[in-house]
Amino acid sequence: MAEHRPKTPPRPEGNRDLGPLPAVSYVMPVLNEADHIEAAVASLIGQDYAGDFDIMLALGPSTDGTDEVVARIQRDDPRVRTTINELGTTPEGLNLAIRATANPIVIRVDAHSVLPTDYTRIAVETLLRTGAANVGGVMAAEGVTPFEKAVALAYGSRVGLGGTPHHVGGQEGPAETVYLGVFRRDRLEAAGLFDENIRRGQDWELNRRLRELGDVVWFNPALHVTYRPRSSYRKLARQFLSTGLWRGELARRHPSQNGIRYFVPPAMVLSVTAGLLLGILGLVRTAAGRGSRWPLLGFAAPAVYLLFVVAATLLVAARSGLRTALWFLLVLPCIHFCWGTGFFFGVAKLTRNIQAYTGR
Repeated sequence: MAEHRPKTPPRPEGNRDLGPLPAVSYVMPVLNEADHIEAAVASLIGQDYAGDFDIMLALGPSTDGTDEVVARIQRDDPRVRTTINELGTTPEGLNLAIRATANPIVIRVDAHSVLPTDYTRIAVETLLRTGAANVGGVMAAEGVTPFEKAVALAYGSRVGLGGTPHHVGGQEGPAETVYLGVFRRDRLEAAGLFDENIRRGQDWELNRRLRELGDVVWFNPALHVTYRPRSSYRKLARQFLSTGLWRGELARRHPSQNGIRYFVPPAMVLSVTAGLLLGILGLVRTAAGRGSRWPLLGFAAPAVYLLFVVAATLLVAARSGLRTALWFLLVLPCIHFCWGTGFFFGVAKLTRNIQAYTGR
């Protein structure tokens, strides 16, 4: 039987020939990443790609010793360069790094990510084969502590982040968005780079503009990137409150371009909250001897959600050890409720009001 290969899209007009081994520029925003930056940069230097490369780090105002770690890395390898990102936000950092480089391929990387050695080679081969403007793959979350392992399980399961291909894998082909991104510089510049008014979800928003220009965003599951999850409950809550916040903002700006999965967490938050309030009202009325007890039925909504979390834990995390499973019981609601609550703030145009709490 012949091997199935996805249909290759036509090369968009205007894309210049990149040659067999185009030079690449790795761009990375960095803020308070002393624990992760060395491994992230080492994974770039260790790529088996035969073409030329440079690395541009956009340094935000870190307070944890990140700059000292980066200075040591630069002394060992002059291909690692830096630019200053005074605001410390992701889209500004990415754009500063992109503008400070010139190679025809731009590879967007994250300080929490570790690239496998064949990542660049496969990504460039995919760009040349498909003519896509952007290629990306799977964010393979891996934790070390029981808490981080629980977060990683939530990332990689359909009950956690909805089961999108760039989290759980899928067939190679055109996609709505991909994790990180390996871009043709000319198409990236044609789209206007990253929107600096979007603090999270900027990858999805940029890919939306690329597709509007007639370009192709291509998913290749052979591209696996190791991602290090947040290390504490507080950091995780802030991350997903911010993620939901900006998804709500994007849903408000582009209402026709958001899949139904984006509305599931806010619908869950609304139903569970309303059910709890109705059930409490029923308890008060019952205690006061005032009429029907039907409001007690409101407790059915949080009860159903609780059963869902317990069942998901048994299916997803039960074989990962007791401590990881117990953390999963807490991690899953944290992701759902923070994401869903943030979504309401974003839709209500309150994004800027709580940005100081959620951070970049």
